[in-house]
Amino acid sequence: MALETLLAQALPVRAPPPPPRRALVLMGGGARTAYQVGVLQALAGLLGPGAFPFDVVIGTSAGALNAAFLASVADEGTAAFERLAAFWARLRSGHVYRLSALRLGRPNLLSAGLTLLRQVRHHRALLDSQPLVETLQRALELPRLAAALQDGHLTALGVTASSYTSGEHWTFVQARAGAFEPWHRPGRRAEAQVIGIDHLLASAAIPFLFPAVPLWVDGRREYFGDGSMRQLSPLSAAIHLGARQILVIGVGQPQRATLAGAAEGEPGAGTIAGHALASVFHDTLQADVEQAQRVSRALRSLPPALAQALPYHPVDVLAIQPSASLDALAREHAEALPPATRHTLAGLGALETRRGGNGSAAALASYLLFEPPFVHALMQLGRGDALRHAAALRALFAAGAAPASVP
Repeated sequence: MALETLLAQALPVRAPPPPPRRALVLMGGGARTAYQVGVLQALAGLLGPGAFPFDVVIGTSAGALNAAFLASVADEGTAAFERLAAFWARLRSGHVYRLSALRLGRPNLLSAGLTLLRQVRHHRALLDSQPLVETLQRALELPRLAAALQDGHLTALGVTASSYTSGEHWTFVQARAGAFEPWHRPGRRAEAQVIGIDHLLASAAIPFLFPAVPLWVDGRREYFGDGSMRQLSPLSAAIHLGARQILVIGVGQPQRATLAGAAEGEPGAGTIAGHALASVFHDTLQADVEQAQRVSRALRSLPPALAQALPYHPVDVLAIQPSASLDALAREHAEALPPATRHTLAGLGALETRRGGNGSAAALASYLLFEPPFVHALMQLGRGDALRHAAALRALFAAGAAPASVP
């Protein structure tokens, strides 16, 4: 008897797998996530008019806002991507946060410090997030999500957040009946909940910048912050939900161009803050993608009898990330920041452009620059990057085909 037959007989018979699903995973990064909109616009152009092309949508941080918006209009098919682009075209920083700056002459560290101290006293964080609450209430049509799930336009929406209370990373899932089973892994959990604005605020609550948000889990209230924190396995939720093809759009850059060269002088507060935020959003995406690809190659190499008996299946993953420095792009458009924000960041040294300055200071501005010049530049970059990977995208959306290799 062949070895694979013996192994297959020794394994328990598994239940029939769910139908193959295609997932969209949107990573976090504040204003940087406008890049994702450009990628999706190009994808819509490649696919043409038709049904919504994803069964599962998972979002983290500001990526969760994009995910929830798309899921709520999934009944509009690929036109949902242009709806999201129109939302970003109308967005301004004042629709996301409020910052009242003290003006004590020219921008300096003292005035910036006093401004931020006052903000913390009034809002429990450096920024007032009430504008974001009002924007989401106006822009999102979350009641349509239940209908989209029931009518088969979508299988599930997942939103991730990190619990300050327990230290666990949570994925909250609203799914079609019978399409989701909760799971619990070390440091990671998933639970079925009706997604509301509070879930999105929690997922997008960048530490220190936005206040923690309370959510009810396991019958108790826990406080949550940005889903990018402690996100050990960005693809996990999509795989648990039966995804066989995954498009993941990140906005991080493992080696930020502004850190590649040695800067002269001691880093300022803005540089340190920008580096800290980059660390929060420095996800494990690339490592997770590479691991999924290795496991999938191993599964495809197994004898068919053994592969069919195992409770695993290959997953085709295509990851698209910015091909240009978003820090440098933010520095080019820093003048578009609201005056109060620009004054405060300048006081922190976060807009330093002199030759001896550490350019990574501009990283902080890149998360807060919800203004048309920067948003449009990000979307243009996203469209260009997606078109560079047009062959890989077409392959991913071809039934049963693996995506082309991406350099």
